[in-house]
Amino acid sequence: MDPVVLAVETSPIESLLLELLPVFIIAAGVGIFVAKIGRFPYTIALLLAGFAVSVLGADIDINLTHDLILLVLLPPLLFEGAATTDLDRLRRNVGPVLAMAVVGLVVSVALLGYIGQYAFGFPLLIALLFAAMALPTDPVSVLALFEELGAPERLSVLVEGESLVNDGVGVVIFSTFFVLIQEGADPAELFTFGGLTELGLQMVVSSVGGLLVGFAAGYAVYTVMANLDENMTETVLAFILAYGSFLLAEHYLGVSGVIATVVSGLLIGNRGAEKAMTPQTKITVFNSLETGAFIVNTFIFLMIGVETPIGDFLRYGEHVLIAIPLVLAARAAAVYPLTALVNRVTEPEVPMGYQHVMLWGGLHGSIPIALVLGLPNDFPLRQQLLAMVFGVAAFSLVVQGLSMGSLLNRLGVVTRSDAEELYELLVGRARAVDAALEAAEELDASGDIPTEVYQDFKGEYTREKEDLNDAIAELLREHGELRHEQVLQGERRVLTEEKSAIMDATREGIIADDIAERLLEETNLKLDRVRGGETTVQADREGYEEFWRSRADEFGLEIDETEGETGTESETETEGETESDEGAASPS
Repeated sequence: MDPVVLAVETSPIESLLLELLPVFIIAAGVGIFVAKIGRFPYTIALLLAGFAVSVLGADIDINLTHDLILLVLLPPLLFEGAATTDLDRLRRNVGPVLAMAVVGLVVSVALLGYIGQYAFGFPLLIALLFAAMALPTDPVSVLALFEELGAPERLSVLVEGESLVNDGVGVVIFSTFFVLIQEGADPAELFTFGGLTELGLQMVVSSVGGLLVGFAAGYAVYTVMANLDENMTETVLAFILAYGSFLLAEHYLGVSGVIATVVSGLLIGNRGAEKAMTPQTKITVFNSLETGAFIVNTFIFLMIGVETPIGDFLRYGEHVLIAIPLVLAARAAAVYPLTALVNRVTEPEVPMGYQHVMLWGGLHGSIPIALVLGLPNDFPLRQQLLAMVFGVAAFSLVVQGLSMGSLLNRLGVVTRSDAEELYELLVGRARAVDAALEAAEELDASGDIPTEVYQDFKGEYTREKEDLNDAIAELLREHGELRHEQVLQGERRVLTEEKSAIMDATREGIIADDIAERLLEETNLKLDRVRGGETTVQADREGYEEFWRSRADEFGLEIDETEGETGTESETETEGETESDEGAASPS
């Protein structure tokens, strides 16, 4: 009898999962590596890992495409970036943001396109198309570094605000030049007064149309959220809005989907969060958006590295090496003159140090890659353009991204104070002393050192630990803002442990689901206040009146509140109620 061979058919869904699994296994490995070494941008580490996969020729069957990036990956990224942008801060800096994102981008594209026709030997429209693809910025890695190093809030707003707006403007400019090339337009006719007017009107219609679509869609969802109190449903509505506003604008109305998504995100993230979301809903929605953006960024940056055309880099290396400094020069030609003009008419001025960071921090990532991948296979000079855009993106993400920390320190832009640096020094040494004491104790317990020697170690390190504790206490007493920040950081960790304990108690059947939900809601409310910079911890009184106290009071239980440090009875009930009212309102 012939042997029977069983063929296992793989469903499309199973194939997709098998293709995605290696991507996220690599990403998890990179995440573990970054967590161990610290102070290395996660997105750049992913990009380098992707380069390694590309060079080694490892087989990953997923391909980045124009539609995958623009339709699937980009909307949640744009929406989350806009939703977490403080509209008030953005409004205060609207002058420099719009100057760089609109006027600056147009000027940079025009300059790079004009010079590029000679430097690259391209037709003018192709050179302009390359400029429109290469110049939009993506500051994800830089903003993470800003937060880690303590860069000024205004600098983060300027960099992120410019990126949010110029992504939309860049796509509009690219689409306009792409259509002109496909139609065989004559550059001589284009760059007449009539041609430029028509070109400007097309851009204005697309941009303003996207703005109106984003506002209409965002307001519609905001209205639903304002009359709804269901955090999971509102989270779903936020993701529907992210994708729906993009698709409605881009594919049904022919206007800018990027701008529509950004505007709807700004509306929901600011007015929606303030007026239409409960604290619990706000936490759920923003945590979900943050998680979605993290997963998307993980996939995009790893796959950009994997998809980098190494062979084309070598074949068109001369073009790539010319393109990188020209892109920086075109951006510099917009940043410095325009900022100087804006500084004449707006307050406060953008310092020169900020301008240097805005130039070097203008990284180029997902938008340029999506645009160049969207070029048809028969498009003129496609492979050169692909190599050049990937080359500019790789240089900006790796070289500019990794050197940003040094630039910030050299320019003196980082806002970490001397007190904060001293605190980090003291805490770092205190941890080292704790580890030394623990190691000495283990050596004594195992008999590896004599007890008399151990006592010497213990005495030395114990004295140092006491001195360190005294120094830290005095530093915190003298610098209230530093103490406040440490209280907030500690409270975030403690409340996270509270949530974990409540969920464990629920899983073990110790408390019912409805009780757990009420306790978790209260803990989330505290976390929300802590994220807003308000502590719920007070040394001498209750900083927050927990729900259980009112329930115990309704049940007739008498609870004597004691002062935390003395252990004596608290003030009278009236005084206690007054202090509670001043400290923190009970959750409704």
